[in-house]
Amino acid sequence: MEKLKLLLLAFFFGLSINTWAQKTEVSGVVLDEKGIPLPAANVLEKGTTNTVTTDFDGKFKFLASNKYAILIVSFIGFEDQTLKLDGSKTNYSIKLLPNTMNLEQVVVVGYGKGSRKNLTTAVSSVKADDLNNGVIADVGQLLQGKVAGLNVSSSGDPTKAASVVLRGASTLNSSQGPFYVVDGIPGVDISVIAPEDIVTIDVLKDAAATAIYGNRAANGVIMVTTKRGSKEKSQISYSNYFGFEKVSNQLDLMNADQLRSFLAKNNMSFAPENDKGADTNWQDAILRPGYANSQSHNLSMSGGGDHGNYFGSISYIDKEGVLQGNNFSRVIAHLAVEQLAFDDNLKIGVNVTNSNSLYNNVPQRNVVLQQSINHLPVSPVTNPDGSYFENFNQTGYFNPVAMINHADDDTKTNNFVGSLTTELKLPWGFTYNLNFSYQQLNSLHGEYYDSYYQQYNSGNFYNNPDPPLVKTLMNFGVNGSALRNSYQTTNTIVESFLTWEKTLGNHKIKAVGGYSWQQDVLGDGFQATNTNFPVDNISYNNLALGNYGSVSGYKVDFGDSRAYQKKRLISYFGRLNYNYKDKYLLQGSIRKDGGSVFGTNNQWGYFPSVGGAWRIDKEGFMADQKIFTDLKLRASWGKTGNSSGFNAYTAQFISGSLGTFYYNGQQVGAYGPVQAANPDLNWEVTTTGNIGVDFTVLKGILSGSVDVYNKKTSGMIYSYSVNPVLVPVGSIVANGGDMTNKGVEIALNSTPIKTKNFSWSTSLNYSNNKNEITKLTNPYFIGGDSIRRVQPDGGGQTGSTLQILKEGKPLGQFFTLQYAGKNDQGVSQYVAKDGSLTTNPQIGVDYHYAGSAQPKFLMGWNNNFTYKKFDLNIFFRGVFGNKIFNATRADLFRPSTAMSSNILVDAANESPNDLNAYKYSTRFIEDGSYIRLDNMTLGYDFGSVGKYIKKLRIYETVNNLFVITKYTGIDPEVEQGGTAPGVDSNNFYPKTRTFLFGLNVIF
Repeated sequence: MEKLKLLLLAFFFGLSINTWAQKTEVSGVVLDEKGIPLPAANVLEKGTTNTVTTDFDGKFKFLASNKYAILIVSFIGFEDQTLKLDGSKTNYSIKLLPNTMNLEQVVVVGYGKGSRKNLTTAVSSVKADDLNNGVIADVGQLLQGKVAGLNVSSSGDPTKAASVVLRGASTLNSSQGPFYVVDGIPGVDISVIAPEDIVTIDVLKDAAATAIYGNRAANGVIMVTTKRGSKEKSQISYSNYFGFEKVSNQLDLMNADQLRSFLAKNNMSFAPENDKGADTNWQDAILRPGYANSQSHNLSMSGGGDHGNYFGSISYIDKEGVLQGNNFSRVIAHLAVEQLAFDDNLKIGVNVTNSNSLYNNVPQRNVVLQQSINHLPVSPVTNPDGSYFENFNQTGYFNPVAMINHADDDTKTNNFVGSLTTELKLPWGFTYNLNFSYQQLNSLHGEYYDSYYQQYNSGNFYNNPDPPLVKTLMNFGVNGSALRNSYQTTNTIVESFLTWEKTLGNHKIKAVGGYSWQQDVLGDGFQATNTNFPVDNISYNNLALGNYGSVSGYKVDFGDSRAYQKKRLISYFGRLNYNYKDKYLLQGSIRKDGGSVFGTNNQWGYFPSVGGAWRIDKEGFMADQKIFTDLKLRASWGKTGNSSGFNAYTAQFISGSLGTFYYNGQQVGAYGPVQAANPDLNWEVTTTGNIGVDFTVLKGILSGSVDVYNKKTSGMIYSYSVNPVLVPVGSIVANGGDMTNKGVEIALNSTPIKTKNFSWSTSLNYSNNKNEITKLTNPYFIGGDSIRRVQPDGGGQTGSTLQILKEGKPLGQFFTLQYAGKNDQGVSQYVAKDGSLTTNPQIGVDYHYAGSAQPKFLMGWNNNFTYKKFDLNIFFRGVFGNKIFNATRADLFRPSTAMSSNILVDAANESPNDLNAYKYSTRFIEDGSYIRLDNMTLGYDFGSVGKYIKKLRIYETVNNLFVITKYTGIDPEVEQGGTAPGVDSNNFYPKTRTFLFGLNVIF
């Protein structure tokens, strides 16, 4: 009997175990606090890897291991919710509540993070989903139009990075771009970051935010945060796109019939050696046939556990330029691992990125562009026998297609960034961080101009550099000419800082103090050239086969004698944040920098800042109002510096070669001073004051910020002409100028419509900036208070300059002849210095101020629409109030030379007898304002597809759909960076219109 009882007990126990273990199908919907479905919410069965993601309607369905399982439901920005199945119910409606901590958006600042609501400084943040879509491998273009006060300009050249200027130009040095910090590593080359790996970008604008980076922060700081693994889930993601590009616009040049008719009308004719009866569109001739193709692929894996996480990705991008032979490709491998130890008090992070890039450049690119618009349409690309058409009897007339196909210009780079970070939690609220980073950039560059180029030596072949550089005469040796260089740049940084965070009743204190050591070694390598090669097909790959010794007068080019540089920077820094009742906020920081690049008398600089904020919405008198849910007033002041844009040995005395002199029957090398020492060379110092308001109204429907700033740079470093009696070399790099930028920035964000099936969110940013050079002197300077510059040297324009550096005027101030129409003989006339009219103006004497290249204001307007599973993004960008000097148009407005060089269609009414028609003057200064539909993306989210695909989205993007402008050039988005903004000088790489198809998959 007892055995029977035991058997029955075992039977029923086994039955109950089997019943308990039986899997149960569970379904439901996940909603927010307003009852709106949450797509892509995560539903996880506790203690297992069993997980599912909600579809677009917030619905989910999966098999739980048993009917009493515990589910954990999570969604970014909301509190996790734990749900225990009750054993009988199989369908659930789960409502998540907002996570107040997540709503307090975290912003990355120097050596720490902070809540956006408690910031006392001006910081703009852009999340990954809001970055620009397109064939983009450049962070500048990702941010174009997205941040108030950030002026980004780019061309269609895939091998050239965009120019980025924040809150106006701050220096006369070439370095105008902001300082990048990636995952806490300062000074990272931003090209190593794959766009798909970015989580957020924080732009630090005012000095109170940037002063913690001292002498590197005068142009602003951009903090980039990349992806990390999560312990909540492991996933594999893949994204790709394929793009097709076409030139969006061309210059309206005369075709063969139009030009032939113009010459006949004016009793002119082509030279027989040029007129071969062709009708060639030379702008098309240099373009790649059909479309320029692009593709990108990104594969990432991430995950983690309770004591660590990992993220790894590999990215590949390949982008063809629209010009023949122009291509860019890059492979980026990235790995980030974090591990916790000692009861999670120690966190160790390893972050490694390696970027390998190949740039196939257009040989003599700017000359190719110039020749393509100057060439006569009656000249063919090739002769009947297949050889390239050339007319070497005409000076400066070279076949641009032949130039491309008879030369190579390639650059390979390998960029490695590695960092080791440690964070140790200590008693009493202290945290200690020790970070080490190492960056190494290796560049291998080669150029080869084959034996065909030898013919150009007799034709006055000048290069065509970007302004403000001046053209120089080129020589391509004999039987081919090769150049090869290999350089390495390394950057080593060790940073150590201690953070103390304490709450004492209503008082919150956070203090940071640290030390930074940095050493940079630049240009560690060599360069050499050779000529007289036996064959052309080896290109630049074997310089040893050349024989320069047999070519009379040829000199090997060993590169810049000052290429190698070593710089060291040592810094001490500290910051204190004080918070009283989350109502009154105060921040102060100071950094002491010591740099080897400056004079021995001024190698240390101090960069303090202070900021305060008042959260007005926290006051008692705001309790009953219904308008504001957030209202904060903030003000800040600080100093930053600039230590870039000049050589590491700029302040030191340097001797070098001064040619040769005749002595004792032979030419002997002469050596002497080539650079003057300046022991007093000091930091450029930029002081910024900022007042801002942050607000949220209408229960969160509308939020935004308004900032007003005043930024002044003093002691600008520039190479000034000096009296040779005082300084033998006739110039000295010294502090001597001041510059101001004053402006207003407005950013607005709104979600006017949000229903179950449809939503519309929009953001608008506007910025205004006024730049002015307020001082341009130093004790040695002999040039008064102005410097004429930017000399494109177009045909017949020798000595003509376009811009001036002048006290009381902005950087990019145009200074040229003032066009006054035509006189009664039909000859162009100009306003002389004394106000009279003249047909024989004097260069530099009869010049007048003629507007600024800097825009008065910038605008970006972003719109996101969703309807069920469809999403649509429309982004407009605008630049207003700037002038462009269209030197390209001037050079194509020479009717007197139309028999040897093409002209614009709208020059048809010009008389060849007017030899003044083309002179650089206000006639060719145009309004550069434009509005561009920069990006339109339509996507469809399939949600979860099958067992293994958690999310699948496909999309189509069109870039540069249209532009509204009065500018007559190829495109109004000319260079806005550097020290010669707003000049279109026969060097504009045409912008493109791109059609792109892509997908995103999460497994």
